[in-house]
Amino acid sequence: MPLKIRPSSDCEFDLLALGECMIRLSPPGHQRIELTPVFEAYAGGGEYNVAYALSRYGMRAGWISRLVDNPLGHFIRNHAKSSGMDLSEVVWVPYDGVGRTDRIGLNFTEVGIGVRSSVSLYDRGHTAIAHMKPGDVDWKRIFDVRKTRWFHTGGIFSALSDSCAEVALDAMKAAHKAGTIVSYDLNFRSKLWSSKRAVEVTKSLIPSIDVIIGNEEDFQKVLGFQVVGSDEHFKQLHVDGYKKMVAEVVKAYPNVHAVGTTLREVVSGLVNNWSAILYYDGIFYESRKYTNLEIEDRVGGGDGFCSGLIYGLTHALSPQECVELGAAHGALLQSTRGDTSMVTMDEVRHVMDGGTARIKR
Repeated sequence: MPLKIRPSSDCEFDLLALGECMIRLSPPGHQRIELTPVFEAYAGGGEYNVAYALSRYGMRAGWISRLVDNPLGHFIRNHAKSSGMDLSEVVWVPYDGVGRTDRIGLNFTEVGIGVRSSVSLYDRGHTAIAHMKPGDVDWKRIFDVRKTRWFHTGGIFSALSDSCAEVALDAMKAAHKAGTIVSYDLNFRSKLWSSKRAVEVTKSLIPSIDVIIGNEEDFQKVLGFQVVGSDEHFKQLHVDGYKKMVAEVVKAYPNVHAVGTTLREVVSGLVNNWSAILYYDGIFYESRKYTNLEIEDRVGGGDGFCSGLIYGLTHALSPQECVELGAAHGALLQSTRGDTSMVTMDEVRHVMDGGTARIKR
């Protein structure tokens, strides 16, 4: 069945996202973390990136999180507000002067090149968001009174702590009960939790999920479904194998109406083959394949696809247009440094419609 998205006039928000935002510190160019004298600072986080992009594209998007009231928390706040994002449901906690109680997470990211892969080094233990507990946010008020058309969260938030997994479950249940579309990006992070724990937690969340997003390995590591024909390093991806796997997912979980999957074949640190598929209302749709896509920074590409897909679905575009828009946005997002979208919707539609990179004068 097609998704039944609530009318815009009935809701205060088009989208609300729940998750962490960290401060990312990266050496300029392709320098090494341990040798650089300078770091570039960016704000970014899986669920945050989706709300940020959609807010930039004119949607009434908000983000829910737990932040420390200090200059680092204000850095994230200022970045979010630059997009027009609503932060009225963010939980602010005092700074103890040291960060023993709550802190803002850091993410050191090295952008790879050639045969050297990109690397992320986390410094996110005991962060404010990891301490979020059931009851910190009044989900019934948000979904029944303020109301939103779409709610998005994912595996990164759920993996931060046992209490975050409980918060995700409470939020998704409340959203689902209120008639809000719920999307969940599987986003497996082996540094945060094991595949066994990810499968255990996600199975409890699945009944409240309408739309699943994932990349090459997420469905295996988070849901326990195997993709036939793909090697362990995901050097060559077989679309037919993914379609068979997605068919198994929706058969096992008939409440899932749509599944979006990004397909990335790594040629080198800065060259990838990039595409996406979408299962919607019983039919598969494939995007254009971006062969030998030159990349400035691959981090956030999946969030670019996710936000593009949500934009298309909430604007009543056809499923084929939705997967093309998501793939195009993900490709363009990887053309700039940092995790969040820095491109315009005009640029996305230009690429989506087959436009070239010929200079514009």
